[in-house]
Amino acid sequence: MITLKSPREIEQMKTSGRILASIHEQLREKIVPGITTNQINAFVHQQIEAAGATAAQIGFEEYEFATCISVNEEICHGFPSEYVLKSGDVVKVDFCVDYKGAISDSCWTYAVGEISPEHQALMEVTKEALMKGIEQAQVGNRVGDIGYAIQSFAEEKGYGVVRDFIAHGIGPTIHEEPFFPHFGLPGKGIRLKEGMTITIEPMITTGTWRMKMDPNGWTARTIDGSYCAQYEHSIAITKEGPVIMTLQKEETTTQN
Repeated sequence: MITLKSPREIEQMKTSGRILASIHEQLREKIVPGITTNQINAFVHQQIEAAGATAAQIGFEEYEFATCISVNEEICHGFPSEYVLKSGDVVKVDFCVDYKGAISDSCWTYAVGEISPEHQALMEVTKEALMKGIEQAQVGNRVGDIGYAIQSFAEEKGYGVVRDFIAHGIGPTIHEEPFFPHFGLPGKGIRLKEGMTITIEPMITTGTWRMKMDPNGWTARTIDGSYCAQYEHSIAITKEGPVIMTLQKEETTTQN
């Protein structure tokens, strides 16, 4: 069932989103060569609790960590570990914040030290693909408009769009309807209505979109070893246009 949020509920989710965004802002300086992904996870967990919130992912379908941290060819749902980040790595940090029952969700990709021009371009295209999708998150549009905007932009640039993981509604639970892919045809799928709150989270690769699962049953990676980037925002659908509830400071956007 799709839940439509009241203005009061959306304001609560914005507060949750500001907590989440502020932690991502801090990670810009925190993620450097030599840090382990366990240390990143511990930092995020500490900052969530310091804000009076809880790490919503812990216990979700028996997941144990405050974050998913995925490196290089890992697409998503990577487990924090003693892996030491090195210069040239591309790392995705994805987590959810529950602040007094209001949930926000955002993933961000970070360059570790000096990365290759190829992977810098991957990050830029993925972030722009996210914004192309957000531009279509308008009352009266359909979810296919979002998917088509992302897919057509990324594939025209020569990148792969992961098919197996999808966007979703959010609040009062982490995952709820509507569920929809980051590819598709315009004018198809569920129509967007005022009060919907959704995530948009394209995962874009330098090679194939096809993936394989690790034995842990959670972590997905590209089958050809190509690198993957992901950016994700939590969005409220309003009559004034899409509102990004997890917007970071200094992040460029034409959205509200």
